[in-house]
Amino acid sequence: MGDRGDLSASFLTKSGWGDAARVFLAGDASDRRYERLQMVAKTAVLMDAPPGKGDDPADFIAIGGHLNAIGLSAPRILAQDLQRGFLLLEDLGDALFTRVIQQEPAQEAELYAAATDVLLHLQSNAPPADLPDLGAEDWAQAAGFALEWYRFAIAGDVGDSAGFHAVLVAAMRAHADGPRVLILRDYHAENLLWLPDRQGLAKVGLLDFQLGQLGQPSYDLVSLLQDARREVSPQTEAEMMARFQQGADTAGFAAAYATVGAQRALRILGIFARLCLKDGKAHYLTLIPRVWRHLQRNLSHPDLAELAAFCALWLPEPTPEALERIRRQCRTQPTR
Repeated sequence: MGDRGDLSASFLTKSGWGDAARVFLAGDASDRRYERLQMVAKTAVLMDAPPGKGDDPADFIAIGGHLNAIGLSAPRILAQDLQRGFLLLEDLGDALFTRVIQQEPAQEAELYAAATDVLLHLQSNAPPADLPDLGAEDWAQAAGFALEWYRFAIAGDVGDSAGFHAVLVAAMRAHADGPRVLILRDYHAENLLWLPDRQGLAKVGLLDFQLGQLGQPSYDLVSLLQDARREVSPQTEAEMMARFQQGADTAGFAAAYATVGAQRALRILGIFARLCLKDGKAHYLTLIPRVWRHLQRNLSHPDLAELAAFCALWLPEPTPEALERIRRQCRTQPTR
């Protein structure tokens, strides 16, 4: 058993779960991993978040406490060792939105309506104090991954990164730099659970929110509806956008939604390329064409013409040949 295994076993023993059966549950794009524990008739989930890797379990506790306090469903904390990066969580089950909709496609509208209503409720409540608040410059810097990793992996250079930053900052300031709300950042079908035995908004179980911060109202809606991992039907996207707006300024919202969507798609292109090149996680490359389609649709908004022209000049299309070139470099950690 490695160091983390020894530490987790010690944590579980101290928490009264030392005799539990342990089954790997999930890993993700970060260094976190999860195990389901079963002991007689009860279950729990072990979160293993190694310290110093960017995800602080204390943030998970703080954001989760806020979500539960306003009537939403985040996992309750059963035990914790923040120094070593372990949390023992309430087990909310396996009914991820992705799985439920795969089994019952007709439920997509119902589940996405519930998830949209959760966002409306979340944003109608004051956020926790002292959250990070990134501005247009920060968001543009984050989207720079598209050149630094995605373009670099295909073309061997980063292109006009300064020009890209300036164009995206201008777009963000013009269309998506308004009132701030709490955003959960990874609000999509693989981080949402369907809990039909609960009532109202509590039917939506929430996962992976420890990076919550202040951001644009449309950010989590874009995460939900422009999902890199599954196709959301155009009808569902249109209906949820209308549900979210509740009669607000349609033109202004459309521009903000497209701008945030473009920023997010650009960043994800870079992240998925980096996960291959740096971490050897080549399976993320299969998701890039969908993210590219999201990007192109967002860039088709007339207010993003300058950004669209820049991307057309500097971002290579993810053809099979381009993706294969990235794949051949997996885990090479190139220097630039």
